Amino acid sequence: MITSETQLCGLIGHPVKHSLSPIMHNAAFKEVGIDDKYCYLAFNVLESDLKQVITAVKTLNIRGLNVTIPHKLAVMEYLDLIDTTAQSIGAVNTIVNNQGFLRGYNTDLLGVTNALKEAEFDPTNKKIVILGAGGAARAASFSIGRKAAELVIVNRSIEKANELCNDLLESVIVEARSRELSEKILREEVQNADLLVNCTSVGMWPDANQTLLKREIIPETITVFDTVYNPLETQLLKDAKKAGAKTISGLAMFVWQGAIAFELWTGAKAPIQKMKEIVSEKLKGGRNEK
Repeated sequence: MITSETQLCGLIGHPVKHSLSPIMHNAAFKEVGIDDKYCYLAFNVLESDLKQVITAVKTLNIRGLNVTIPHKLAVMEYLDLIDTTAQSIGAVNTIVNNQGFLRGYNTDLLGVTNALKEAEFDPTNKKIVILGAGGAARAASFSIGRKAAELVIVNRSIEKANELCNDLLESVIVEARSRELSEKILREEVQNADLLVNCTSVGMWPDANQTLLKREIIPETITVFDTVYNPLETQLLKDAKKAGAKTISGLAMFVWQGAIAFELWTGAKAPIQKMKEIVSEKLKGGRNEK
């Protein structure tokens, strides 16, 4: 039951209509028995309003935030302190407010790491292709890059891909290359790759039929990991399965990054299994909208 002492947590991004974070976190609060202490909402925030929103977090004493597209990089300049891991990655997806002092974290990195562990995929000495160069791509690259033999960043903006490669070379010993997104480039790079990670929003509900990779160029020897979790099986994953490739959905990453944020805000152990169940039920039931 919500009272005058209930603390607010939430999600900021644009868009957020697709997000199941409120359902997942509020179910987790209830499972742990702290739903009288915490409540979670989603806020659609335009880039032009970001600074004002972060100021309001302090003013209203909002306990914490998740940060999603397109604010993971831009939000960093408005925080009081950034965790060393998030600083290295160059992206924040979780904020904790301690009496007006805002600290930024990146829980996406462990989200990727744990998702790959669950799928029993070891990136050691493998060639990895990352689609995108934004916040999720940065987390995935820093997570996987510590073990991979070769990392290829493919992005529409070659400048952003170059920037990510340079940041990786400064922090992680990895052979990182940048390529500009095109069907020809994708065809070249995926043929001898061990893992493809889609870190873009392409294929996210409601545009669930979109994909960057045509089925005919997906080799059966590759593993395809889509960080998009809504829908549970994106068009990319459907095509990869039809091509005979192994697939990893974005569900595990979504739950793990949320679980770590939950623990940072509350100090309680996250009910990971319950969080997985509630999100999976909503997605399998076709309820992609809050």
